[in-house]
Amino acid sequence: MPASRAPRTLGFWRTASWGLLIIAAFFIGQLTPIGYLLFLLSSAGPLDSLNAYQQAVIKIAGSPATVALSAIMGLPGLLIPIYFAVRYTRLSFAEYLGLRWTSWKNVAFGIVGMVVILGAWELIPGLTGREEASSSFMVEMLKSAEGDGSVWLLVIAFCVAAPISEELMARGFLYRGWSDSFLRVPGAIILSSLIWTVLHLQYDWYALLNVFSLGLWFGYLRSRTHSTYLTMVLHGLNNLAATVQTMWLASGHS
Repeated sequence: MPASRAPRTLGFWRTASWGLLIIAAFFIGQLTPIGYLLFLLSSAGPLDSLNAYQQAVIKIAGSPATVALSAIMGLPGLLIPIYFAVRYTRLSFAEYLGLRWTSWKNVAFGIVGMVVILGAWELIPGLTGREEASSSFMVEMLKSAEGDGSVWLLVIAFCVAAPISEELMARGFLYRGWSDSFLRVPGAIILSSLIWTVLHLQYDWYALLNVFSLGLWFGYLRSRTHSTYLTMVLHGLNNLAATVQTMWLASGHS
């Protein structure tokens, strides 16, 4: 009987190649709701002018419900290529991606570290005289969501779907393949954090540094606990805190 292939990780180049495909599938999944709504718009009949059509497209693409559905649909788009990539390794899906729980002690440790990092970034503007900028896009988005009753959908998208998708990709798939390559664990943490940061280019440079430092912390926790569930939970808590803060700003407080 021929010997079966031993389990293996994908290494650097296969992880990078599959990673590009996974990111592309992730964005295609996010564009699916927008494409479907635009198809419905075109099926409804021609509009009076090109300007009217452009305004309708902007309204559809920028609505809170569409943004939320796009974030949610990114998850299945990402899961499909990850599933086929992991099959090559002959390891279980859960084992390869670190889908295991950890101790509550590690959860508490992760939360404390995250609070310290976020607190430091909140203090820096006051110490350096830099004006603290809020995301006007998110403030306006939540104001609109409050008006049409889609706040709950945005919360699910930002605090559940987005953390699961991004952590599966960065701390799950990319970290696992690269940590067993010439990069080793430190290089895998840094590179996967950089990729994760690039996915947030809608922010300014200061916020991107915040994202990168948080990615380094999540990567360290992934290597320490071998649990992507932990980073998903912490990522979700971070997004929830940011959403609550933005809702507070959207309500008119200064």
